[in-house]
Amino acid sequence: MITLGIESSCDDTAAAVLDDDDTIRANVVSGQDTIHARFGGVVPELASRRHMEAITVVVDEALRRAALDLRDIDLIAATQGPGLIGSLLVGFSYAKALAFTTGRPFVGVDHMAGHLLSAFLEPVKPCFPYLALIVSGGTTALFRVDDFFTFTLLGRTRDDAAGEAFDKVARLLGIGYPGGPAISRYARQGDAERFVLPRAWLEEGSLDFSFSGLKTAVLNQYRQIGDHRDDRLLADLCASFEQAVVDVLVSKSLLAAKQLAVSSLVLGGGVSANTALRTILTDRCRAAGLQLYLPAVQHCTDNAAMIAFAGRKWLQQKGPGSWSDDVFSRSQLGQVSQTFR
Repeated sequence: MITLGIESSCDDTAAAVLDDDDTIRANVVSGQDTIHARFGGVVPELASRRHMEAITVVVDEALRRAALDLRDIDLIAATQGPGLIGSLLVGFSYAKALAFTTGRPFVGVDHMAGHLLSAFLEPVKPCFPYLALIVSGGTTALFRVDDFFTFTLLGRTRDDAAGEAFDKVARLLGIGYPGGPAISRYARQGDAERFVLPRAWLEEGSLDFSFSGLKTAVLNQYRQIGDHRDDRLLADLCASFEQAVVDVLVSKSLLAAKQLAVSSLVLGGGVSANTALRTILTDRCRAAGLQLYLPAVQHCTDNAAMIAFAGRKWLQQKGPGSWSDDVFSRSQLGQVSQTFR
């Protein structure tokens, strides 16, 4: 079965072609960073307009790279949510139209399910059950994954997601957008011990996250520096902030693994491309005897290959979607013990 995946949940227009043996024939992503950079964040209306301009070009390019045409596609899978409604509607409606005109089945995929299963796109695949840490601009959450459809929410952010905190801190420091890569560039030259920043551990044993207080602490430090600001101090502040975020993400993940007696951990979401997070989590998991699965960076950020994979699993188990299916802004995996769809 050859699956065409389409992803348009935020500001990346993506299409991928996946064989039934999980070989990725094509994985195309068109970003919008240059459009949103001057605003310091994604502008929903601009994002959806750009998706409309790019969707046909991106899908056609994916098919071209795969050396296929629509007649060769057996299934069309598209992100149904969560995300920006306008952006989602572009990709989901386009997928429905393709499915209708070609007579192929289509399925809607929860974007979070795509991230939770993204490790299966790699040569070495995890075994169930495993723990998954999903870190992105809109989500920071820990899940237990028992099979391709059963995801139990263990903890989530109570305020800002980690990626959102990166963007907001980068904006207040005036160092560019997207915030994650901008802060990391400065952090590589900085001293993470220079500034003492808080870690929100919350209640004892809690697997929830909170980054709003950390964001405020960075702002206060930045104001205190005042006229003495220079690139060195900025690098140290970025390094200290990044270290504070990584400490909490890693420590909570290891705590969850201990509480659940799970021996495998999967990392996913756009922030999982952060070098410091990947390095420290690798070291800590090795020391704790945990097997860590790190998808390739292109499979961590928003992409359509993970949507194609999750969609194919859904079709095999549950059947095709309905023409009446609509997009949603909040994940269907957002409740404790909630299962896929």
